[in-house]
Amino acid sequence: MRFTDILIKKNIVTPETLAKISARSSETGIPLEKLLQTEGVSESVILEAKGEATGVPAKSVSKKEIPFDILKQIPEEAIRHYKFAPLGVRDDVLEVGMVNPDDLEAREALQFIVSKLNLSFRIFLINESDFESILEEYKGLHGEVTKVLGELETALIETAKEPALEDFLKPETKFIEEAPVTKMVAVILKHATAGNASDIHIEPLHDKLKVRFRVDGVLHTSLLLPINVHEAIVSRIKILTNMKLDEKRRPQDGRFGARIEGKDIDFRVSTFPSFWGEKIAIRILDKTKGVKTFEEIGLSEDQIKIIREALKRPYGLILLTGPTGSGKTTTLYAMLQELDKEKNNIISLEDPVEYNIEGINQSQVKPEIGYDFANGLRSILRQDPDMIMVGEIRDKETAALAIQAALTGHLVFSTLHTNNAAGIIPRLVDMGVDPFLIAPTLLLAIAQRLVRTLCPDSRKEIPLTGAVKERIEKEMMDMPPEIKKNFKIPDKIYQGIPSAVCPQGAKGRTGIFEILRKTPELENIILTNPAEPEIMKEARRQNMFTIREEGLVRLFNGAIGFEEFTKL
Repeated sequence: MRFTDILIKKNIVTPETLAKISARSSETGIPLEKLLQTEGVSESVILEAKGEATGVPAKSVSKKEIPFDILKQIPEEAIRHYKFAPLGVRDDVLEVGMVNPDDLEAREALQFIVSKLNLSFRIFLINESDFESILEEYKGLHGEVTKVLGELETALIETAKEPALEDFLKPETKFIEEAPVTKMVAVILKHATAGNASDIHIEPLHDKLKVRFRVDGVLHTSLLLPINVHEAIVSRIKILTNMKLDEKRRPQDGRFGARIEGKDIDFRVSTFPSFWGEKIAIRILDKTKGVKTFEEIGLSEDQIKIIREALKRPYGLILLTGPTGSGKTTTLYAMLQELDKEKNNIISLEDPVEYNIEGINQSQVKPEIGYDFANGLRSILRQDPDMIMVGEIRDKETAALAIQAALTGHLVFSTLHTNNAAGIIPRLVDMGVDPFLIAPTLLLAIAQRLVRTLCPDSRKEIPLTGAVKERIEKEMMDMPPEIKKNFKIPDKIYQGIPSAVCPQGAKGRTGIFEILRKTPELENIILTNPAEPEIMKEARRQNMFTIREEGLVRLFNGAIGFEEFTKL
């Protein structure tokens, strides 16, 4: 049955009217649906009739309902050619809207594309205007870059030769201000910022240029560009950061700022000479997000209480540890925000200054001119400070100066690299700091990690049975009784599933912490036998939850998935 027969059956049009419209459509080439609309038949009625005729469920959609991450699932070229578009992901099924569900070639193409995504799919019938509306959204990242690529190729053809080095260095050069490469870099920065990416990686391969965004700690390929634009993009970024354009054999570092969609964004840039050319990594720092509170970074009520008690102490050392990118600086900023900035002189030494905090004197080290953490710390002590934040303890000299500052009446905050909180003390000893100096100064040793959090509306229940249950029971075997009594193994846990709201099944990250406090018993251990096993015994006596145990708490209450827990 044709959809026109259904319209006649429902008395929406008469057979005579339909015959006239069909004749006009044949004569003029105007689609039958368009002519029906001029006769007062609404687009939604036509869509419903078509769905009934084809047996394919009809769906009205709005481009605003479709996140850009969903649109990226199917290439724009395929969408334009076959007239289908991704609408969302529900229960691991990709929902796809088609203008012509009877098009077998389009269905075969869709089957091929979706099979590579490891998803099944479900087809919905959509009308032409909704399809055009969705197509407008492809003026996003891929659409803009495709257009800019065309402009760049045209510009390179029209330019007899590539601009000389001195041309790049002239700020008034027309090529720099108007060339499509400028727009291309702007498009990449804009969409990385809009997608809440923390980093951009621009990586040359032998035949293409790969652009990846890191979102919630995971890298995703967002663009594949022709390799011939690599030099132009690298040069543009070097100009923004005042790097040397002719230096391609050595790594360089720089930074620049931009205002994107009303937000002041800082970009930290690093170049690295790789086999196929210079690779660029860009760290994105959104100043508008500001400094987070203890609750926002994921600290529990008990942990917040411990930290606030330490912050009231007149002097001492608070140390954070964790891998690069685990949020240590964010936690330090949250602590600084808690201090009385009016009554105290607070000075920080950072590399680099990520966020500006009003009321704190922040300074950035510059090792290339001899202004490193050790020299900077000496200068800070001549500035009459009350509280000092040192971005990182990297060597014996900085460690000794930080300990000395804590001994002489200052509250000192810093970071270093170990696997857990108990490892901080042996690490300081390995650096050459005497245990009798560590014992009276160390107030808190804090270790942390970042994990991706599940979306409440994009998760499914997993019965806690079999190997997964055995693994969790094994995790709990070594727990002290005082800690184990806080755990009750649930019947189910949760795992993220892709959806229109959360295409990756998880969104955002939170911190997981373990905190070791200063006690008389810990001081005695530091003075007599500062080995990690002995320190862990004291941590257990304090009923300290380890990072993995904190992870179990989040797993049991559905905040994180099992995959994230296994990474701790």
